[in-house]
Amino acid sequence: MTVPFGQRLASAVADRGPLCAGIDPHPGLLSAWGLTADAAGLERFALSATEVLAEHVAVLKPQSAFFEAYGSAGIAVLERVLVLARQAGALVLLDVKRGDIGSTMAAYTSAYLTDAAPLAADAITVSPYLGFGALEPALAAAQASGRGLFVLARTSNPDGGQVQGALTSGRSVAQAMVDEAAARNAGATPMGGVGVVVGATIRPGELDLTALNGPVLAPGFGAQGATADDLVKVFGPDTASVLPASSRDLLKHGPDPAALREAVLRVRETVAVLAR
Repeated sequence: MTVPFGQRLASAVADRGPLCAGIDPHPGLLSAWGLTADAAGLERFALSATEVLAEHVAVLKPQSAFFEAYGSAGIAVLERVLVLARQAGALVLLDVKRGDIGSTMAAYTSAYLTDAAPLAADAITVSPYLGFGALEPALAAAQASGRGLFVLARTSNPDGGQVQGALTSGRSVAQAMVDEAAARNAGATPMGGVGVVVGATIRPGELDLTALNGPVLAPGFGAQGATADDLVKVFGPDTASVLPASSRDLLKHGPDPAALREAVLRVRETVAVLAR
């Protein structure tokens, strides 16, 4: 991938809008689709959802944990999801939230951010809470291969504020992570490839994202209660780089492909204004 992730993402959003659709094969959703909570049910769910969603969104976000729960059979399904999504023209953001130090982080990097890796994605989520510098192997590999990273900053879960809202050197830990990402994106056009994860449910003005020059993954949209209006309140009028993420709110419309397609097109239109 010689074209930087930030450039590829900007092009995808311009073509398809900013919606990020999640593939979360939660056991409850498998049951709602009339499927068994095993590798066969996982495969039917994940591939069916990907076939419908991937052609309509800029970014598809499989949640790795729900595939890992089924062992090697689940990982094999995840590999097929990655291929299918790319064939449909979607960028794949693999939600793995990896974060470690030294050789362990380098091994995670080899698993997800190199061309030869079976689980190679366009971008992955990473956790900086062993120190932002611990992400260096991933940062270097992503830059070299034209891939992206989304660094957890201020997540949408209620307990996140306990750590992410703590103050250090006069700013919150979350703001420190945003500032570190901004430093990596400085000078990139149309934007850098180091994004941050900031929940759409946080308080307006809680973070200063003006210098980020990178994408923002915004979980909390849809099932967790945030609306398109909330996105503007939280992130301000300049929302072109915000990717609202929706999974359960879309996937509940399956297994009927037509209903799922109608849902993703409706939500895509709702958030399309953010990319203008």
